[in-house]
Order: sequence, then structure tokens, then C-alpha cells
Amino acid sequence: MSDLMLPMQQESQIAPWLQPLWEGLNFQKFPNAILLHGQSGIGKFAFAVELAKALLCESSQGNKPCNQCEACHWFNTGNHPDFIALVPETHRKLLPQADYEADEAPKKGRAARDDSDGESSEKKEKKNISIEETRSAIESLSIGSHRGGNRVILIYPLEMLRSDSANTLLKSLEEPPANTIFILLADRVDRVLPTIRSRCRLLIAPRPNRTEGLAWLKDQLPKISGYKVNEADIETIYDEQGGAPYSVLDSLTARHNKDDKDELTIAIAASRLLLQSMAQGVRIPWLEAAEKTHKAQYSFLLATMQRWASDLQLVAQGGTPRYYPKHIATLKGLAQGARPLKLHQFWKSLVQARRSENHPLASRVQLEALLSQYQQVFEG
Repeated sequence: MSDLMLPMQQESQIAPWLQPLWEGLNFQKFPNAILLHGQSGIGKFAFAVELAKALLCESSQGNKPCNQCEACHWFNTGNHPDFIALVPETHRKLLPQADYEADEAPKKGRAARDDSDGESSEKKEKKNISIEETRSAIESLSIGSHRGGNRVILIYPLEMLRSDSANTLLKSLEEPPANTIFILLADRVDRVLPTIRSRCRLLIAPRPNRTEGLAWLKDQLPKISGYKVNEADIETIYDEQGGAPYSVLDSLTARHNKDDKDELTIAIAASRLLLQSMAQGVRIPWLEAAEKTHKAQYSFLLATMQRWASDLQLVAQGGTPRYYPKHIATLKGLAQGARPLKLHQFWKSLVQARRSENHPLASRVQLEALLSQYQQVFEG
């Protein structure tokens, strides 16, 4: 899932495991462009927004925004004239205090409601940054900054830029306007154009260790009104989502609010159905599994299969499962009947599928093919 997991508040949102990264930044000699990359759901977006505010602050002492000056006030209310955020329509509501209530509500036509194999093209488009938005933002750079200081452009997720938008961005990175700083974020840096990567300072956002991530998560949960903590359940979800605390918090919040239409809630439910099917090995009802899960976010389903296959490979080699430790008995049983070569080929197919997971193809057909291949892992 996306890294845009929490609405931004006025207080600092820098996760403790990202604090050393922040402290290593030189605000006196800040580069024209940075590319912050790392796993989705670990706090990159919150980090980037706080960084943008610090770079725009007009009374900053050191490397922290003062939260008192006019620039910080404008930023916190989503009105700073020198801050440009290029994010998909589905993520705009998570920018600092931005008011998008006047935007036209998403249309729910028949194509988005019916039992089709894939998502509507309209829905797919909303997950991308349009070429019109990119061009408009780039063209505005020819005008000097409104406040006479820095101008900051934040783009997330960078890998979701269409090729025409990426080329437009590249031209600005090659000849950056004065006092303009690009903060680029990517969950999958391997999908970013090498020409863009080469013009940025690369920063790796680390994932917290399990103890640190769970401790942070449990500190956040009391902020959810009326939430009752079930530590065992929290730890299970934490492992299943690859140790991404922001993603876990978002999913727990949606579940607490009983938001059955939340994209992540749907994806988690589909993921668990998928795991129940894959746990059956050669007896997997792959057609039924694809039928029941294909409407969930395809990238999330692929990540689930990849984590399960990774754990299966670890157990087959005598190791301990990383993502699904509570399923170790099932994994051990499956590992005994798995064909190593076929399991490796299945893993390679998943890696290949993830390279094009955002392509507007019929995910149901792709799921059927992958789950059928998974069944063959256990056939003689």
C-alpha cells in the first residue's frame, strides 16, 4: 500500500527510526533534489512534509520549523504559495490541513460497480499524477517564489508518474530553477527512471526493527478513541504487513471505524482469504480464490503472495518464517511437498508481476495464472 497513511498534524511527524536520517541533513547546503525511498508505510510521507515545512520556515532555528511564523501558519493550513504537492487525487486529503471538500465527488458509475475483471480506467487514472498537473507545476517555476525564499515541490509516489510526466520533471531537474527544491518519494526506487535518480541525492528510509516499530504503534493506538488493544492481533498484522507501522495503524483505524469500503480494509480481508487458500497447497481452489479476491488492490495481493512464498522458501531451507510465524506448522507441512525448482520459478513470476502491478490489466486473469502456478509447486 501507499505510504500516505496518516493525516498530517501541526506537531512533528518524524518517526523515531527516521530521526537519524533527519539529523544527517545539512539545511545550510541542501541539494536541489532529494529522492527519499524505502518501504511503503514506514513514515516517508510524514517525514517529507515536515521537511518541506522546515525548508520554507522563515524563523527556523537549526533544522526544525518554528511553527510560529507566518510561513509555518500558511503551511499548516495548506495555503503556502511556495509549496507544491503533486500527489494522486486519492491522496490529496492527507496533505496538511488541505480543504478539498469542494472537489467533485468521485463518480460511481456502473463500470466501477459491476463485477468486471479489472478496475475502471477512471479509477485507475485517479491513482496517477496527471501530465496536466505536472506541466502546470513545472510552468509555475518560471515565476519567482512568492515569499522570496525557497520553493518546495513534493512528488509522491514518484514511480507512479506517467512517462510523459516523468520526462517533464526530468527537464526541470536538469536545469533546476533558483531556490527550488524537489522532494521526491518512491516506494520502489527500481521503477524510477535512472536519469531522474542520477540527478537527485538518494536517501534511504530505513524500516524500524520489530521492537521499535511495535512500541511506536502501541503508543499511537490510545489516540484512537475507544480502541481496545489486542496485542496478539496487532503483532500478527504487523508481521503480515512487513513491519510497516504506518500501514498497520491505518488498517487498525479503518477496522475500528468499521469502514468496510476502505481500500486497505478490503485488501487485508482479501489477503487473508488468499492465505487460507494458499495454505491448502496442491488442493488450492485457485479459481475460487481469484474470484473472491481480485477486486482488492492487485499490488497488495502480490505482496501477500510474495511474502508467503518467501516464508515457504525460508522454512524449506530450515529457517524461520519472517511474515507469518504463526503459520509455521502449515508452512513446514507445505515445504515438505514443495518442489524447490518450481517454487523458485513461482517466486520469479511474482517478481516479474510486481514490475507491472500498476498496469491496467485484468487482475483476475493474472491472479488465476499465478495461483495455478502455485498449485503446480506441489505437483509431482
